[in-house]
Amino acid sequence: MSITSVQTCHAPAAIGPYSQAIVSEPFVFVSGQLGLIPESGELVGPDITAQATQALENLRQILLASGANIDRVVSVDVYLTDIANFSIFNAIYQQFFRDHRPARAVIEVRSLPKNACIEIKCIAIIRTS
Repeated sequence: MSITSVQTCHAPAAIGPYSQAIVSEPFVFVSGQLGLIPESGELVGPDITAQATQALENLRQILLASGANIDRVVSVDVYLTDIANFSIFNAIYQQFFRDHRPARAVIEVRSLPKNACIEIKCIAIIRTS
């Protein structure tokens, strides 16, 4: 079984000693994504709406670079620094995933890197021919 690291310029570079994603077929494991602008590595803004939208877009770009897509996601883990933002996040998440409903956990945490208010990671299945 091979293990391949994924790196794309269409998502922020890792801010530590890890990969944007790891492919171990048939799965891709996408590292936690903050609402960072890929070009600058800075947060897109201070609010949950902007950060959640950007974090999900970063996730999408890494999935595409891995040979997967949103409709191939099987599991999502979400970390919020304020669970009061749950309904705001759900509305953004629903627009992003549309009718696809992967398994999911949403957990409130004390803090996140760069003082982000959200971090999202996922597991997806690579497209096979």
